[in-house]
Amino acid sequence: MNTKEEKYLKKLGTRIKELREEKGLDQKAFAFDCEIGRTQLHMIENGKTNPRLGTLIKIAGGLEISLPELFDLY
Repeated sequence: MNTKEEKYLKKLGTRIKELREEKGLDQKAFAFDCEIGRTQLHMIENGKTNPRLGTLIKIAGGLEISLPELFDLY
């Protein structure tokens, strides 16, 4: 992964974490609701992994937002 990709994944992870916390959801419960692993969610929120599209769709659904809204990083 190059530096630009790393920065983008970090921003995406931060956005997911902020949106989750705004809804008052803890990481474990949110991951369960989205049918993804808590460790996977932790890695996504910390920009340590490049999530698949299917995973991002589940996260957007769990946050009750559209996929484009999830990617509104700027």
